Order: sequence, then C-alpha cells, then structure tokens
Amino acid sequence: MNQQQNQNMNQQQAGAQPPTGAGMNHGGHEMFDLHETLAGIINVLDQFMMFRQYVQDKELVSLLERQYDFILQQYNTVVEAFQTGQKPTVETQTYMMTQSNEVVYGLTPSQPKKPNQSLADISDQGITGHMLGLIKSMASFHAMTAVEVTNPVVRRVLADSVPNYVEMAYEIFLYQNKHGYYQVPQLTTNDTYSMLNAFAPAKNKPQMPMNQIKH
Repeated sequence: MNQQQNQNMNQQQAGAQPPTGAGMNHGGHEMFDLHETLAGIINVLDQFMMFRQYVQDKELVSLLERQYDFILQQYNTVVEAFQTGQKPTVETQTYMMTQSNEVVYGLTPSQPKKPNQSLADISDQGITGHMLGLIKSMASFHAMTAVEVTNPVVRRVLADSVPNYVEMAYEIFLYQNKHGYYQVPQLTTNDTYSMLNAFAPAKNKPQMPMNQIKH
C-alpha cells in the first residue's frame, strides 16, 4: 500500500469519526423524523419535475416552477440547519402567491371522474390534484415533525415552513377553483346562519378550581 493510499484511508477514517459540538444537539427521534421530512421534500421536488412535462396551461407552468424553486430553497435551508444545528445562511423565506383569493362558490355540472386509461389522458386538472395532495401532506408533515425536534434552530425552520406550505396549497386550490377543477358547495342560508352562531365568545375568565392535593 503506497503513501497516497494510506493518506486516503486515514482521511476516510477521520471522516467517519462521530461529530462533536453543535452537530450533536439532536435527539434520536428527531434524526429519524428529519430524514423522513427531507426525503419527503425530495419526493415532492421529483414529482413536480415529472409533472412539468405534462402541463399545458402557461399559468400552471409558472405556478409549478415558482413553487418548485421555493421548495428547493427551503430544502437547502433545512439541510443546512439540520447538519450544523446553527442559523442557516439563507433563512426561511415567505412564499408570496400570485392568485387572487376570490373563491367561486356553487356547483356546476361536470363529467364524472375516473382513472386515466393512458398517459394521453393526463390533464392539468389531474396534475393540480396531485400537486395539492403533495403540498397539503408536507404542511402536515412539517408541523408534526417540528413538535418532535429538540434543536431550537431546526424546530424554528420547520415551524416557519408550515405557513408557506399552507399558502402554496391555497394557491393551487385557487387555481383549481378558478378553472372549475375544485368546486365549493355551500349550505343553505339558514343552515349557514345556524352553524355560524353555534358558538358564543367567553366574556369572563372562568374561575379555576383550587388545588385539592393535601400535603
């Protein structure tokens, strides 16, 4: 074995040593959750990339690419915070959607949905359904992971990411709703009124019971 091989082996062995310092302020459960979270983000990015080749509407192309770019940056931020345990170079950004938040209510007749028979049947409507499902799942996943994280920086990065996924999901919904892909039925006026008034505010602070434990 020559000197160069010895040096390479020593470097590999040195790199295999367990980390110390900031990189170790993670709990075991946190490590598993972060691996699942990061793998989930990669899955979303990969699927958005696959969706891109089938999208027809230019507006949907813009929406997909804008969300892809934002999620990719968020992925890098999470990776850096996770690996260093320190404040990331690029902090969590705020996603700004471009859709109007006006919702069209009511149902209009439409063709029943059914599974695609071939790739030729893939449509913008179906793609937005997949996109919405993925983003909603990531919103829930980030929230569940954040409450299991011990590292304060990683916890904050994940928690701050939840509103962004909520906003992206809402943007996809608004696009769907505008194009008739996601219709929103409403209750009757009387039923809506009854539901809205089913709760009343608490006007006074309730009197909390005293501790009954005897010492």
